[in-house]
Amino acid sequence: MALCGRSRAALAAENLFLRKQLACYQERNVIPRRFDNVTRFILVLLSRGFAWKDALVNVTPKTFIGWHRAGFRLFWRWKSRPGRPRIPLELRALIREMSRDNSGWGEERIANELLLKLGIQISPRTVRKYMPKRPQGQPRGDQRWSTFVANHAKVIVACDFMTVVTATFKCIHVFVIIELGTRKLLHLHVTDHPTAAWTQQQLREAIPSDHGYNFLIHDRDCIFSSQLDQSIARMGLRVLRTPYRSPKANSFCERVIGTLRRECLDFLIPLTENHLRIVLKNWMTHYNQARPHSSIGPGIPDPPVDIPVTLQEHRHRILGYLKVVSHPVLGGLHHEYELVPKAA
Repeated sequence: MALCGRSRAALAAENLFLRKQLACYQERNVIPRRFDNVTRFILVLLSRGFAWKDALVNVTPKTFIGWHRAGFRLFWRWKSRPGRPRIPLELRALIREMSRDNSGWGEERIANELLLKLGIQISPRTVRKYMPKRPQGQPRGDQRWSTFVANHAKVIVACDFMTVVTATFKCIHVFVIIELGTRKLLHLHVTDHPTAAWTQQQLREAIPSDHGYNFLIHDRDCIFSSQLDQSIARMGLRVLRTPYRSPKANSFCERVIGTLRRECLDFLIPLTENHLRIVLKNWMTHYNQARPHSSIGPGIPDPPVDIPVTLQEHRHRILGYLKVVSHPVLGGLHHEYELVPKAA
């Protein structure tokens, strides 16, 4: 806009001034700076508006024409992109999602699913092109261990041992049994000398005769002997032994042991074995009947029958005739809250 208001004589003088400065490169035999791609594009674009041959100073006309030709080659290469056009982004994302959610599906299964269910016709080779690549060293695309556990969580129980040191530096072993589907602790018991016979008795006390479980997960500790596994099989359970040095295979039981340490045993030191048994019994009741679990909803593994299940009419207010009452757990280490009617 500023140039539009200037006179033609001023513009002509400015052009002569600039051309004279460019000519100084040749007069003093100074090599100008090499043009980058952006500068070449600008010069080629400006040359379309006037006779550029007389104004060209820094390079030869042959070089300048080469810039023209290179630009046209890039333009037509972009214009005539070889091969088939890429499928839409939404379809690519859908293919990746179907491949991740169904680890056993191949490109033909995904292509048939898209054709018969969604009416999208696509080649299996194209599907294979956009499927996520499996990292090296990973197992085959069949059902993973985590998928198996998630599908059968309601009929699986897991058990493991943990150690606790008392105030007198006595090592006590805690046996933990958990139901994977509801995250409910079925059994907690302590002993200073665990054996296969003692472990078998704890399993009989924790799992009733009319149970609906199918699998029991435990590690390869020497306590879980072959005779113990045979007695477990007679109870109607199939034993799943975790691989060597693979604690993640029994991750649910490992997680509840970590929760027990973080929320209970890290804040107190048991004096005796009987003291530890009482503490674990109180914490087990709190864990099963009052502690919310994010992995099941959130929800409570074994909620009391009188717990309210409906939300308040206003999300941030409690009805006027109710009040919140707290109950300490483990001497005030945790608290449980409930709504009770106000006194008349």
